[in-house]
Amino acid sequence: MITDGACLGNPGPGGWASILRYNGQKKELWGCAAHTTNNRMELTAAIEGLRALRESCAVEVVTDSEYLKNGITTWIHGWKRKGWVTAAKKPVVNQDLWQALDQEVNRHTTTWTWTKGHANHSDNNRCDELATRAARDQSCS
Repeated sequence: MITDGACLGNPGPGGWASILRYNGQKKELWGCAAHTTNNRMELTAAIEGLRALRESCAVEVVTDSEYLKNGITTWIHGWKRKGWVTAAKKPVVNQDLWQALDQEVNRHTTTWTWTKGHANHSDNNRCDELATRAARDQSCS
């Protein structure tokens, strides 16, 4: 699964996209929000991609967001242990989405891979295109 988020302004109109691949099949998912942040869209892309998987499975999530990858693989353990506050004793930003992502991750066996954005990764480039198109979608306004 490849994910990406986009935002026109930060905050501003945003879009997210996920590409699911399995046994030669490909499914593209995307959506938008009228007023959001890039980080919220990155999280939403992963949540919606994992939600689309009907059965528990092993899934590699490829993202160009270090925020997303580090948050779900490292930081979340401390946030949960400390009652969803950061080391600076402040509430975790986007807690609602981190909790939703944690719930989806617990349904599957996930591995997380970071890829450089806007580089030579065709699915990441396609996700970026879909997320940017979704962010421009006037139906979210």
